[in-house]
Amino acid sequence: HVYTPAFPSLRMALAEQACYTLINIPDDGEPPTEQTLKQDFQKGNAKVKIKALKMTIQLILAGEKLPGLLMPVIQYCLPMDDHTLKKLLLIYFEIVPKTQPDGKLLHEMILVCDAYRRDLQHPNEYVRGSTLRFLCKLKEPELLEPLMPAIRGCLEHRHGYVRRNAVLAIYTIYKSFDFLISDAPELIQDFLEKEQDASCKRNAFMMLIHVDQARALDYLSTCIDHVHTFGDILQLVIVELVYKVCYASPSERARFIRCIYNLLNSSSAAVRYEAAGTLVTLSSAPTAVKAAASCYIDLIVKESDNNVKLIVLDRLLGLKENPAHERVLQDLVMDIVRVLSSPDLEVRKKCLDLVLDLVSSRNVDEVVLVLKKEVTGTMSAAGQTDDVGNYRQLLVRTLHSCSIKFPDIAPTVIPVLLEFLSDTNEDAAADVLVFVREAIQRYDALKPTIITKLLEEFHRIKAVRIHRAALWILGEYCVSLPDIRHVMDEIKKSLGEVPIVDSELRKAAGEKEGEPPESPTSTSSSRRLVTDDGTYATQSAYTAAASSKKDDERPPLRAYFLDGDFFVGAALATTLTKLALRFTSLVSEPQKQNTFCADAMLIMASVVHLGKSGLPKKAVTEDDLDRLMLCIRVLCDRSELMVDLFNEQCRDSLSAMLTARQTETTPNALLDDKRKAANSEEADDPISFTQLTAKQDGGAAENQFEVSLLQAVGTAPKKAETVTSKSQLNKVHQLTGFSDPVYAEAYIHVNQFDIVLDVLVVNQTADTLQGLTLELATLGDLKLVEKPSSLTLGPHDFCNIKACVKVASTENGIIFGNIVYDVSGGQSDRNCVVLNDIHIDIMDYIVPARCTDTEFRKMWAEFEWENKVTVNTNIASMSDYLKHLLKSTNMCCLTPEKALSGDCGFMAANLYARSIFGEDALANLSIEKPADSGPEAAVSGHIRIRAKSQGMALSLGDKINLSQKVPKS
Repeated sequence: HVYTPAFPSLRMALAEQACYTLINIPDDGEPPTEQTLKQDFQKGNAKVKIKALKMTIQLILAGEKLPGLLMPVIQYCLPMDDHTLKKLLLIYFEIVPKTQPDGKLLHEMILVCDAYRRDLQHPNEYVRGSTLRFLCKLKEPELLEPLMPAIRGCLEHRHGYVRRNAVLAIYTIYKSFDFLISDAPELIQDFLEKEQDASCKRNAFMMLIHVDQARALDYLSTCIDHVHTFGDILQLVIVELVYKVCYASPSERARFIRCIYNLLNSSSAAVRYEAAGTLVTLSSAPTAVKAAASCYIDLIVKESDNNVKLIVLDRLLGLKENPAHERVLQDLVMDIVRVLSSPDLEVRKKCLDLVLDLVSSRNVDEVVLVLKKEVTGTMSAAGQTDDVGNYRQLLVRTLHSCSIKFPDIAPTVIPVLLEFLSDTNEDAAADVLVFVREAIQRYDALKPTIITKLLEEFHRIKAVRIHRAALWILGEYCVSLPDIRHVMDEIKKSLGEVPIVDSELRKAAGEKEGEPPESPTSTSSSRRLVTDDGTYATQSAYTAAASSKKDDERPPLRAYFLDGDFFVGAALATTLTKLALRFTSLVSEPQKQNTFCADAMLIMASVVHLGKSGLPKKAVTEDDLDRLMLCIRVLCDRSELMVDLFNEQCRDSLSAMLTARQTETTPNALLDDKRKAANSEEADDPISFTQLTAKQDGGAAENQFEVSLLQAVGTAPKKAETVTSKSQLNKVHQLTGFSDPVYAEAYIHVNQFDIVLDVLVVNQTADTLQGLTLELATLGDLKLVEKPSSLTLGPHDFCNIKACVKVASTENGIIFGNIVYDVSGGQSDRNCVVLNDIHIDIMDYIVPARCTDTEFRKMWAEFEWENKVTVNTNIASMSDYLKHLLKSTNMCCLTPEKALSGDCGFMAANLYARSIFGEDALANLSIEKPADSGPEAAVSGHIRIRAKSQGMALSLGDKINLSQKVPKS
């Protein structure tokens, strides 16, 4: 049995009663009778009495009265000095009924009172302290009154454990029965002035805060200059007092604001955190905001726990939401950048997002300088892990955004970023090229620098996707003859000798001819291997080395082609066509024009021949072959239309795409502008003076301590809902029928990772139900935390039983079970009422989220679980169906509104959401409505869901299936 302090209900009363003890009760074996327990108390030794007393406590908690055991316990257990027995007696006397049916105190309790008066004078300090803690839980003034002199005497005990528990006892007694110790505030104030122990002072000061705030303020005024020397537990209580006083009486702020400033330099991180939060709440002056923000930054840098870093970063993000504070934070952006020293990727990501929001023309140069150093540092970091690569990618994106916001810094950023084209992290290199493509299109002055640097890095590129994008940029923006010739030379170097097929055949034939004849030496260098089917195979070390060397020596573009990747060949053909057409417009001599075009056509024809030759691992696809043949045809004809299409309209399409992408981000900017406008004040707005505001009118700001406490226990009120609102009533599930002997219904309260079932159980019979137990079981990633205790229910009586369920992942869970009980005086077996199943809605754990197209494609390729759901709805409009789907699944549409607009008979959209457990959910919607169908015809198609776990994919699919159809109005 485990006995630990906690705050659950006893689950044995009609309404919840305050309780301080949580007891684990195993249901094994039949409980002993009252007579058996009485004999154990009378004749047993200490171990037998301990066991009997434990069983008595369990039976009382289950609803049994056992009045006949009170006197044996007092007579045979109370006089004993066994410490385990004394601890159990404290629990027993806490829960045992102490009054008669008429409300008068039982006569036996006088003996208990006398025993505890002796314990309060016991020489062992821990016996005294535990007795004082027990007295905090008593609610009978008749029991407490004779003990008051002994409790007062404990304030002067030599041991701090006794004194601090004596303060708590006086505090709880004064709150409930102030007539028993009417001079408690004066007594504790005198005690506080003389006390030296930190925990005792903390308890005394906390009592004065809650019972006599004026005395607490008087004490604080006498020692306000020495607050920084106090212990951290006392400092935290002082912060709470200052906040409450200033919240209730704003005129007191000037008196105590200096105290909060001093606590910002406390040696305790918890005190500094609370002081910074209190300071920002009490004052919006720039100096206060700057001091609090500096304190937060210092905490992030010095604390090693990543959870602490993320929590404090959220506080900084909250400060940024206020436009008045944003300007102050901009001055501290270089301090915020220090947070990048943390090795955690999530902390770095939040820090970079915050820095990007705060960067301004005043500090952008310094920020970019630090970011460039960080980028360079990731290249030289020992052990290139995934986190280092992802961090480099975040830095590249941040520099990209800074350069777009402040074009003046682009010339200093681009040369550094272009060095990452040869990076092993392909995503980071791709982000660099996306940035370069946008910069070269927008800033004409940067074109020569970018082209030169890109040509220098071209031969170092390692990834086919990066080569493909680099070829497109070079073909589109190389407009001078030297650059065109330079690009052509780089392409020839990357291809090797052309025609490629003849070159490869000659190389293969040359290696065969050059092989030495068989000899003992060459034979001895071979080795025998066992294959998968058990047969032997011989491999020559010379051949293996030659083959490996041949693969390593191949130029990059040729290696891509031989691997079967001809998409880069299509990009190469487009680049060569643009270069050739531009070369013909710059050079007037027909011979040079024809020579350049012939070189380009030879390369393209060689790629076509290679694709059909059978040498590559995969043959060329029809789409790539069409593009290659089209480019050859364009160079043969060189018509005006094709020249305009390749040299002008391609760039216009890029410009239109960049404009559209900028438009996509505009709504977020508009939301920020609206937020700032909502927080701004017009010239003719009335001024609110805090000192002149009535107390009931000053409730705009909530008490942060109370709000934090309510959020922590999951009872924070929701402004949009009332207790009887529809959404609240929908959470009530009927578990049994109205004609069942026991009626039950459950209210489901979801609080992040916990589900609390508040089950109302009603006895609809005229019999007393004994041993009534709610038995629950779960399916899915749900776990029952504690088994509800048995209880006794009188005729037509009712009670509430609470059960807590832990949720581990986003998966459809089912809670099922039954209620079992015995009828008092009945001879039959235990009765059982089966409960209806409770299905847990996964929508409580899914929130909309956003990600980039690249991240979406990467996750789509990685996730192995897919669930394909057929669209079966009565909704006729494709856009209405999409809106209904987003509302039903809490997902966010990643496809821009412009791409979804129009009426073309079909729609495709990407959806994304995250669970509170960090699980990602992807969905692709593909629906259509043929033109020949009527206006009332429903849309058709399918939805493909992908997730990392099977449960997530199946649960989301079930939710979509259940919510596809809507009731017709």
